[in-house]
Amino acid sequence: MVEKVVFVNRVAKVVKGGRRFSFAALVVVGDQKGNIGVGYGKANEVPDAIKKSTEHAKKHLVHVKLKGDTIPHDVFGQYDGGKVLLKPASPGTGLIAGGGVRAVLEAAGIKNVLTKSMGSNNHIAVVNATLDALLQLRLAADITKLRQS
Repeated sequence: MVEKVVFVNRVAKVVKGGRRFSFAALVVVGDQKGNIGVGYGKANEVPDAIKKSTEHAKKHLVHVKLKGDTIPHDVFGQYDGGKVLLKPASPGTGLIAGGGVRAVLEAAGIKNVLTKSMGSNNHIAVVNATLDALLQLRLAADITKLRQS
């Protein structure tokens, strides 16, 4: 399993003696064979937050359809304000993506794809939009099977 910490957020709570800090971590987990999970955990220390979010991600693994080391077709994912466009690419193109999108695609095992992130730059929104896009993927064989029945 590949674990990637996408973002660690420091949250301040103002109390009588000053500020009390806690941390929230966003982690992506995948086996690089099409199974990926996204986890979000909060704790008073960074390692604990990462541990919590990793456990959450492992509990919520989903399988995505891949075509070799790319995706079968163009797809557009949305989550809150995050919008992500994914396009399949020929071998040798590489992973043209940044930040949260790259982490999700690497964890899924996708090696050749073009991406464009639009709308919000919020890490949680972008990661979940990417996951939404990947869950919309369908292989040609699946569609022909549906049409025949």
